[in-house]
Amino acid sequence: MFLMDQNIQDASALIIDSNANSRSLMSAQLRDLGVGTVRQTPRVKDARVMLEHQTFDIVLCDYHFDASDTSGQDLLDELRREGLLPYSTVFVMVTSEATYAKVAEAAEAALDAYLIKPYTSANLAERLASARQRKRILKDIFEAIENQDFETAANLCLARFETKGKYWLYAARIGAELLLRLKRFADAKILYEAIIAAKTVPWARLGVARTEVAGGNLQAARRTLENLIGELPDYADSHDLMGHVQMEQGDLHEALKTYQTAATLTPGCLLRLQRCGSLGFYAGQRPEALRMLERAMSQGLRSKLFDMLSLVLIGLMRFDSKDYKGFKYAHDSVIAALERAPGSIRLQRFDLVFRGLAFLLERRVGQALVVAREFTDHADSGNFDLEAASLLTALWIRLSSQEVELEEMMPILRQLGMRHCTTKASTEILVAMAEDHTGAAEQFRDCHHQVFNVAETAMRHSMRGTARTAVELLIQQGEATRNAKLIDMAGLVLKRHAEKIDDAEALAEQIEVLQVRYVRPMTGGPSKARATGGVALRTAATTPA
Repeated sequence: MFLMDQNIQDASALIIDSNANSRSLMSAQLRDLGVGTVRQTPRVKDARVMLEHQTFDIVLCDYHFDASDTSGQDLLDELRREGLLPYSTVFVMVTSEATYAKVAEAAEAALDAYLIKPYTSANLAERLASARQRKRILKDIFEAIENQDFETAANLCLARFETKGKYWLYAARIGAELLLRLKRFADAKILYEAIIAAKTVPWARLGVARTEVAGGNLQAARRTLENLIGELPDYADSHDLMGHVQMEQGDLHEALKTYQTAATLTPGCLLRLQRCGSLGFYAGQRPEALRMLERAMSQGLRSKLFDMLSLVLIGLMRFDSKDYKGFKYAHDSVIAALERAPGSIRLQRFDLVFRGLAFLLERRVGQALVVAREFTDHADSGNFDLEAASLLTALWIRLSSQEVELEEMMPILRQLGMRHCTTKASTEILVAMAEDHTGAAEQFRDCHHQVFNVAETAMRHSMRGTARTAVELLIQQGEATRNAKLIDMAGLVLKRHAEKIDDAEALAEQIEVLQVRYVRPMTGGPSKARATGGVALRTAATTPA
């Protein structure tokens, strides 16, 4: 037996391969190398769930799977993107000559190693030994990340990059990701550009575009991405970011085309399936949206990567087509999720939508109206985000189609619009949820116009030397509308001109109260900020446009 390092006997490994003979061979090879625990699975779907709930030291994954659109690369991309695969795990892709180019390119970005079939036990031992050595050398970085000390981890990466220490390029990628997370966008961009200068790699150029998006420079990001896509049209991640940029600019249909390209490049990617399905829903392409979302449901309902919003969108479409069986299946799945997490406000709201729609299917309009009003009561809370607003809109719109007078609906939708119609993207989401109700759609667009005018008026006051008037206007409108962008803008203007404002501290206290109540409850970690359809439905709004 060849023992690679003294801790290999304590290591656990997962083999993911659809071929039983291959799994058996890899298992024997790993045990010969001294790996203590080896588990196997033939399906990516099962592997995803296993990796979400258990940490493995080593993962050997085949690139191609029989009878599945999902590749090993799709699995790796999703786990990395959602932070579900620890940096300490050694991920080895096993591939044939035919897919070597794709895997070699991916290795620059996220893989620890790859093996080309046929390979020997010595090849496997060499790759694992090298990857595990890299993990040991960069252990201080990984430990800081696991301890949530991202500042220390980023600085350790920067130090290794600057001294060109061993594995500096690998550390640079991790460091750039951490700097983006820490909102040190300028430092991240410098690092990405330095990596490009040292060695042109797609992920570094994509990183530059990400810093430009994070900094609000969408036009610059679009130019960077157009160049990258022109040179590397098969690089799916660049299409993802381009779709996000297009979405933020309010171009739903172009964003959908871009996301469809990314999904076509990686047909087994659960996140991209949901993204395309969700955006297809908002863009009015319902049959295709339903197909993609139900495919995602069948592939990954048990996965942490599955967003339960997909079930609500499926439920809305099944309701509209009067498919009682499909509607009930989606509702039952939400109920099951709510039983597992009874304290989830988000799932409770999803259940309210389904309950209201179920009453409408049963022609019990009065009970549906009671549920809609119960859901509306949630709108006063600080964490009532764009996602919740869009679903409340969808429920009221379907109530209004039941030939009943709903004088209360338009004022409710106006309140939602004044709070959430801060960008072209968020406005188009709510307009899409208004379906064919022209009055509601026009009202949402008018809300966006009004919010934009308030922001513009405040900026004019600020530039003319009447910053206090600008802050007071933003505080007054922010409190009246609960609009997170106007509240944050009040804080930024006050911070910039505090020296010229006598009662700056009193104004700061008012802003702090509003931020605690309406802004901070809508911000959180990556899972809470997950983008659906390319626009963040669950975070505070961004700059009016």
